[in-house]
Amino acid sequence: MASIKQRPDGSWRARYRDETHKELSRHFDTKRDAQRWLDEVTTSVITGRYVDPRAGTITLAQYYADWSTRQLWAAGTVVAMDLAMRTCTFRDVELRRLSRSHVEAWVKEMASRGLAPGTIKTRVNNVRGVIRAAVRDRRMPEDPSIGVTLPRLRKAEASMRVPTPEEVGAIMAAAEWWFRPFVAVCAFAGLRLGEAAALQADDINFLRRQIHVRRQVQRHAENEIALSPPKYGSERVVFAADELLAILSQHFADHGTFGPEGWLFMGQYGLPPHQNTVGYWWRKTLAAASVDGIRLHDLRHFYASGLIASGCDVVTVQRALGHARATTTLNTYSHLWPTAEDRTRAAAGALVAAALQSAASTDSAGQGSR
Repeated sequence: MASIKQRPDGSWRARYRDETHKELSRHFDTKRDAQRWLDEVTTSVITGRYVDPRAGTITLAQYYADWSTRQLWAAGTVVAMDLAMRTCTFRDVELRRLSRSHVEAWVKEMASRGLAPGTIKTRVNNVRGVIRAAVRDRRMPEDPSIGVTLPRLRKAEASMRVPTPEEVGAIMAAAEWWFRPFVAVCAFAGLRLGEAAALQADDINFLRRQIHVRRQVQRHAENEIALSPPKYGSERVVFAADELLAILSQHFADHGTFGPEGWLFMGQYGLPPHQNTVGYWWRKTLAAASVDGIRLHDLRHFYASGLIASGCDVVTVQRALGHARATTTLNTYSHLWPTAEDRTRAAAGALVAAALQSAASTDSAGQGSR
C-alpha cells in the first residue's frame, strides 16, 4: 500500500510498506516529485530490482569484509583482492551512495599515479566483483561501474616482447647451476614462474617424455609461499623435447632433489623457491648475459611463438600453455599466426615454383632431343 499526503508545512509525504510490512517514507516539496518517487519504487518492485534502503547503509569495505570470508579463493586471489580493496578510494562509502563518479575518480587517480593500464583494469575488475556481489545480495540496485572508461590497453603485438633464440641462449649460458633448468622449463615447455617453482621429481616422466603440471607456488606473504592448483585450473601434460629432458636429467644426476617432497628447485627451509628468490636470480642472470628488457614470463611467449612458427594449430598451443579457452590463446597470440595474406602469397609462390620447375624440365628435355 502506498499513499501521498500533504503535511501542515506544505510538503508532501510519500509512504509505502515493504515486503516485511515496515512503513518507509520520504518528504518532497511537490506532489509530482513524491509521485515520481513512489512510481520508481513500484517499478523496482515489479521488475525485481527493489532494494530496501536500509540494506545499503554499510560501506563497501564492511560488505567486503563479510563477503570475502565466504569465497573459495586461492591464496594469490586473496592477495590481489585485498590489494584492490585497500587502494579503492571509495571503500568507506555506503553502498547506497555509490555512484559512477566514485569509480571514475578512482580510475583517474590510479592513472595519475602512473599505474599501467593492465594494473588499473585488474584492480577495477576485482572491486567490480565485490560491487556485483552486493547487487546480487540486494544491497544496492545496480552496478555503478558499468560503462566506466578504462585506460586503453596496448595491443598484444605492440606490448609483447618475444625473446630471440640468441637471447635465450645467452640467458641459459649465464644462469647459475640450479637456475639453468628453471629457465629451460619456462622457455622450452612454457611453464609459468609458479608452475616451474612447484615441480617435483614425480612430475617428470622421462619414459613417456612428459612434464606434468599439477600445482603452482603462490606468494602468500612477503616471505611465505602457498601451494595451489595451476592458474585457471590449467593442470596439463606438456610433451617435452628430448633436449629439455636431457637438461633435466643432468640436473637430477648432479644435484638430486630437495626436501621430502622431492622439489626440483631449492628454496628456503626445504620449500620450493619464492617468487622474490626467482626474481633475484632472474635479474642477476640477465645482467650476466648482458640482456635487457626481458621478463621471465616472456620465455612463455618464446615457447608459444616457437609452436606457432612450427605450424601448430590453436588448440595444440592452447593445451600446451594451459589456457582455459582457445579464445585466450587467440587473443594473446593471434598476431603470430600467418594471416590470409601470408597464406595466399605462400600458396601463389608454390604455384610459381612448380610451374617454373615444370617449364625448366620441359626446356631441358627439348634441348636434349636436339
